[in-house]
Amino acid sequence: MGLVTLVVRDYDEAIRFYVDGLGFTLLEDLPQEGKRWVVVSAGGGASLLLAQASSEEEKARVGDQTGGRVGFFLNTDDFDRDHARMTAFGVRFLETPRDEVYGRVAVFEDLYGNRWDLLQPTRA
Repeated sequence: MGLVTLVVRDYDEAIRFYVDGLGFTLLEDLPQEGKRWVVVSAGGGASLLLAQASSEEEKARVGDQTGGRVGFFLNTDDFDRDHARMTAFGVRFLETPRDEVYGRVAVFEDLYGNRWDLLQPTRA
């Protein structure tokens, strides 16, 4: 899988959150007939295509693309470092970090309310 679309309210605020807050890299920001092609990546795996909502139906989906479930997973090789950086930026964590059989994890919300796991997988 190459890209996953994430519907956002505003391109620039989404870029700031994902790049400055979550540590993603901005890969592309290209104009396209009244829209922009904005791609960010956390490195490895699928990248996110940030798509600014334009219709009322799209605007209604911003922040609730997965019905309140965790729908996105941000892997890290240093949970404590990234948790501290994200917390300092103002990212809202919904729980205290916990250890599971699959790794160290904590649920957080993006700037729109979509739920994510910050996850440091257990090494096999």
